[in-house]
Amino acid sequence: MKTDKLQTIIDYILTWLCYGDSEAAKRVAYSADLTKLEDHDVLIVPNGRLGNSIVLPDMNKVQVEQPAKGKTIIRTDMVYNTFFFISRAEETFNTERDRHDRFIASYSVLAHNNRMQIPLLDEHARVLMKALNLPLPTPGFGHIYLTHDIDAISKYRSFRSAFGGLIRGEKKEVLDAIRDIHKDPYYTFPWFIEQDSQVPDAECIYFVKQTRGKGLDAPQYCLKGRDFKHLKEQLLKSGARLGVHGSYYQELPAKPISTLYRTHFLRSSIRHMKDLVKAGYTDDFTMGFADQAGFRLQTTRAVRWINPSTYKLTSLVLHPLIIMDTTLSNENYMNLSEDEAYFLCERLIEKVKMHHGDLCLLWHNSNLTPNTYHKSLYTKILALLR
Repeated sequence: MKTDKLQTIIDYILTWLCYGDSEAAKRVAYSADLTKLEDHDVLIVPNGRLGNSIVLPDMNKVQVEQPAKGKTIIRTDMVYNTFFFISRAEETFNTERDRHDRFIASYSVLAHNNRMQIPLLDEHARVLMKALNLPLPTPGFGHIYLTHDIDAISKYRSFRSAFGGLIRGEKKEVLDAIRDIHKDPYYTFPWFIEQDSQVPDAECIYFVKQTRGKGLDAPQYCLKGRDFKHLKEQLLKSGARLGVHGSYYQELPAKPISTLYRTHFLRSSIRHMKDLVKAGYTDDFTMGFADQAGFRLQTTRAVRWINPSTYKLTSLVLHPLIIMDTTLSNENYMNLSEDEAYFLCERLIEKVKMHHGDLCLLWHNSNLTPNTYHKSLYTKILALLR
């Protein structure tokens, strides 16, 4: 492994752990040579794995020594731990996948260490900043991302879906939706726009499908059709941004409408992230587990992806997805009641605030049905953010 490539990664990780303070990061040495402490305030002792074989991270309490006033030795390899999680290196040697070919939380070292809801890397950052005598980040949000995946614009407005509704005896619902899209049960966008506008400084992103509409990508709505044009006008007028809701089959559109990206079904993979980098996407919002809410990246903050195969620091920014609606309620995932879901969300939001991180929520427009609690839960969560 070339030393300059590894040094680029080390410098980036140390600066990131110091919340972007590059001058503070220069006061940290990453070396097994204890004499380096003479010229630095903090010495992080490596485990010898960065740039070599991938091993599990050290998730025990950070080992700290203070041999002299103003000098600190950290014997927990924070740099390797950070690399392990933000590069998704775990997914290169653990080949378990679910039926959607996803690496899910139950396969992760996080599940076995009960760390899914505790951001280890942000805890590392606090230890390092204390050792450097730097002020800890002010509690609050760095960013709030209120995101929505548009899997379907409407329930009844295509010929096939209208016919299906009629067969099921839903004649009134079908006719109402055909007459006025705002009466379609999936067209909940005006409600989301109103609710989201009540959260100051929140950035709203709607991820739009640009697929062929085959298989698990179905249904594909027409981006040149009247319904989408009407929706797009409403969304942009509200100040929302559009992102690409990528194909289940990880096919990238020839002419993407945005450089913001999230994969359908949260089907992230190392190979696909490489494709995103090549295609020029700047930000990926897929980084959450479908089956568990929490911290897949073990941080509340955005971070640049490091390719674990080449050790290259890429331009792709990964945004932690903290909470998705169906993760909470789906019987195959967490299967929580509304009260249980609310208390979990409250705890996760407090963790994000404590570390001055980014809160990213995902709520689907098609999930606000009477047989779910997602509408009332979303209202309660937004009340916590106001």
